[in-house]
Amino acid sequence: MSNNIPRAASELSQEEEPVAAEVWSVDPRTGERREPVGHEATAADVDAAVRAAEAARPALADRETRIALLRAAAEELEAAGEEIIATADAETALGTARLTGELGRTTGQLRAFADEVVEGGYLDLTIDHADPSATPPRPDLRRTRVPLGVVAVYAASNFPLAFSVPGGDTASALAAGCPVVVKAHPDHPAVSELCAAAVRRAAERVGLAELADGVLSVVHGFDAGVELIRHPLVAAAGFTGSIRGGRALFDAAASRPVPIPFHGELGSLNPVVVTAAAAEERADAIGAGLAGSMTMGVGQFCTKPGLVFVPGGPAGDALLKTLAERVGEAPAGVLLDGRMREAFLEGVRERAALEDVTAPVSPTEGEGRTVAAGFLTVPAARLAEPGYGALLEECFGPVTVIARYGDAGAESEEVGGALARLGGNLTASLHIGAAEAEDPTGPAARLLAALTPLAGRVLVNGWPTGVAVVPAQHHGGPYPATTSTSTSVGVAAIDRWLRPVAYQDTPPALLPPELRDENPLGLPRRVNGRREIG
Repeated sequence: MSNNIPRAASELSQEEEPVAAEVWSVDPRTGERREPVGHEATAADVDAAVRAAEAARPALADRETRIALLRAAAEELEAAGEEIIATADAETALGTARLTGELGRTTGQLRAFADEVVEGGYLDLTIDHADPSATPPRPDLRRTRVPLGVVAVYAASNFPLAFSVPGGDTASALAAGCPVVVKAHPDHPAVSELCAAAVRRAAERVGLAELADGVLSVVHGFDAGVELIRHPLVAAAGFTGSIRGGRALFDAAASRPVPIPFHGELGSLNPVVVTAAAAEERADAIGAGLAGSMTMGVGQFCTKPGLVFVPGGPAGDALLKTLAERVGEAPAGVLLDGRMREAFLEGVRERAALEDVTAPVSPTEGEGRTVAAGFLTVPAARLAEPGYGALLEECFGPVTVIARYGDAGAESEEVGGALARLGGNLTASLHIGAAEAEDPTGPAARLLAALTPLAGRVLVNGWPTGVAVVPAQHHGGPYPATTSTSTSVGVAAIDRWLRPVAYQDTPPALLPPELRDENPLGLPRRVNGRREIG
């Protein structure tokens, strides 16, 4: 994913005079300004937003208020859905069909987190009663989890709803009891304001009218993002964007006088390995599936497959033939902004210029401000050589690299050596044959074991560009895919904004309700080592 924070970490310490420049909504189809949205936030504006958020913290401590807020926010977003979708499309060119689905995902996330607060398992309630006869004597200990405080969210470019102002970071933080200040992405400022207004209306509906601006606020501008990560009342941050921008903010979060957790999603190549057996059995299906996955959303998904290992020989040739046909049929599309378009075209030129790299379907400029999808091929053995590192890095847009391996197979040094050079990824995929799926100690099992350390989600016979919002989901991975071990998708995302607290020998009347023996909230707990359902 990409975000507009291009400066290096060393530059974050430089003090600059704030300029309240206007913030404009821009049409990526034409590059023309649509309308002014407001002004970039000054340091004073950021301070006011964070202090308003801090003032809202006590109100969000109430469990019933949070449940009502999340559900009301989903309703308000749906009520404003027509305007939100139209504005998002005008700012991103993602299309109404895609954005309609994204709005549904966004409201679904909010309701899922409300349900999680109702169920209460996220608190990990644990009680061990005192035992004076134990050696040594055991005190009464009761553990719960409490919100960290104000959360800073840095919105994504490519998901103007689900990973932006009302997205998963915000929903999970509010569910945890943390007010949120969002640094809006410059590619969609108008829809950011619309969504924030919807959430604030929800806050007013549930009795937080005087605190609505603190429950969720939005700031604009690069300098505002830097001021936000530095603010002493910000307790944690979530980021979705580029490696360069995310690492700069991560370093800033770590170098504060009081360091804070920084949960960043920075970039991912999402490798795919296709075995010879899989290619022989279903070359056409794999080629068509790859084409659909790598061109989805004009290649602007963080889970786009960017490096695919395909066998040489007739079966691999047949796979590439179908891939070429399907990619060639894909319509040219508009990227999210002009900077991304230039970065994509330059990235393709750099990779295509390498020796032995070919372009069966060339990713190129299209008419107007569009780009056409394509793919590159390279012998897999080249990936271990100096000078080919660009092929092992994400190129944001509709392009993938096909690495052809030889007769030694997918377990060969050609493939293994290249995989060993990869950083962390959000996903890794393996396509295997029917017989390979039935052998628990065979090549497929060994390949799966080799891919597992590389990614947070490992797929078999599937494509990664679809992230189900369910409790079992994990959207994260080793660095540089993410800067923490947490997920940003699914209800487990709430874990990022909580910390454990144990109460020892505390009088019952002073305990949080969920830790009292009578369990008045009826929440699930572990008591003296045994699970109890409320």
